[in-house]
Amino acid sequence: MNPSELPFPTSPVTPTTLEGTAALQFQCRKGIACWNACCSNIDISLTPYDIVRLKQHLELSSSEFLNRYTVPYEMEKDGIAGVKLRPVDGGTACRFMTDAGCGVYADRPTACRYYPVALLSMRKQDESIDRQYYAIVREDHCLGHQEPRTQTIDEYRAEQGLPEYDDLAHGWRQLILKKKSSGPTVGKPSKRSLELFFMTCYDIDRFRSFVASDSFSGIYDLPADELHAMLLDDVTLLQFGFRFLRQVLFGEMTIPMRAESVEQRRARLAEQRARIEREAAERLARDDDEGGAYVDV
Repeated sequence: MNPSELPFPTSPVTPTTLEGTAALQFQCRKGIACWNACCSNIDISLTPYDIVRLKQHLELSSSEFLNRYTVPYEMEKDGIAGVKLRPVDGGTACRFMTDAGCGVYADRPTACRYYPVALLSMRKQDESIDRQYYAIVREDHCLGHQEPRTQTIDEYRAEQGLPEYDDLAHGWRQLILKKKSSGPTVGKPSKRSLELFFMTCYDIDRFRSFVASDSFSGIYDLPADELHAMLLDDVTLLQFGFRFLRQVLFGEMTIPMRAESVEQRRARLAEQRARIEREAAERLARDDDEGGAYVDV
């Protein structure tokens, strides 16, 4: 395809979906002429597992890490939020870039590990599972594509430690795909739902406090050993968080709830429905009365 015929001519992504067995000619190494160029102008989205790794590396709470190193953004209008790395003040470079390379290399984000491969998670309308495909990113500054080293995309992913990162972010990607594929059938998320999604996915220490609270244990009936294990381990808690959001946002009931809380919830919903119907009837009666006052007999 001629570049002038591409739908987005300025995009560095080659518009071809690839399997993991496709060949990739690429190598990034210290000493290459473009060293650190990709870190000088960043646009890096973070997965929840990225945040766990980075906040542990920096020995910060998740709230501190979010405040110091990230900015939120909307993945879709009026929809759920994502989180991006905040560049240096007044610039576009990564805060973790050093002359020697990445200052957090062992715990670098998923997007950095994938480069120059783009991960494409897609779900067909008639399927309940998502599939992974890949595309190649080619930017003018990057000379890694000229290096004489070839391997498959799957081999490159394994070399970069990506199977673990992808596995632990899979539940999060499923939530996003489910929301996007559901579209209007789910409706516009409430402010409470958006806040709950953000806390659960990105602010893991605040989510831990929520799970450890009396209000949570008063609603959900979790075995003590399962609850204890979650509260001690960020990754275990994160995976539970994805399960929790599927139940809260999409009604996939996998977490047992206490019988009394279920009844209370039903009563609240019935009361809410009755209030909405009553207010609608009152508005209709008011409109009829006001309309009658202006009838010209």
